[in-house]
Amino acid sequence: MLPIVVDVSELTVAIIGSGPQAVRRLEMVDAAGAEFVRVYAEDAAEAMRALAGDRLIESWPNQDELDACHIVYIADLDDALQERLTAEARAVKTLVNVEDVKPLCDFHVPAIVRRGDMLLTASTGGKSPGLARRLKAKLEEQYPESWAARLDELSALREGWRDEGAEFKSLIDRSNQVIDEKGWLA
Repeated sequence: MLPIVVDVSELTVAIIGSGPQAVRRLEMVDAAGAEFVRVYAEDAAEAMRALAGDRLIESWPNQDELDACHIVYIADLDDALQERLTAEARAVKTLVNVEDVKPLCDFHVPAIVRRGDMLLTASTGGKSPGLARRLKAKLEEQYPESWAARLDELSALREGWRDEGAEFKSLIDRSNQVIDEKGWLA
């Protein structure tokens, strides 16, 4: 596994499905700032209709539509449809994640704790989603919502230090000094 954080603001992301797992994936990509999102679902559930709005396409995607996507999340579909859509997406080099079907995943989604722009994740490579959820709960306890403001504070200080001409090592040292003085990681 290669852990990376992807800026999805300029990528086309598709959510294929309509049930609760598909809704969770749509909420996740929305929280990540995805601007170009397509939702494909025949007979979409009301929760998906409400969340997707005008992004909802009430059919399954065809090969050209999958080719136009960078990332595809598939959830809450029958096995045959999941396998067909995965094969079609992979044929055009689109990255695919099928909820809880490891062999059909090009990548796995970690358990995510978002505090403003601070992102904390836990992953088991798909081996134990239950453990990943427990780790997420622990991270949520240890890093409450106040960390969003702390990150913004550090960012503003860092920008000021950069404007003063501080070098990279100095930026790290100064950040650590602020963190220590405020006892944020004590």
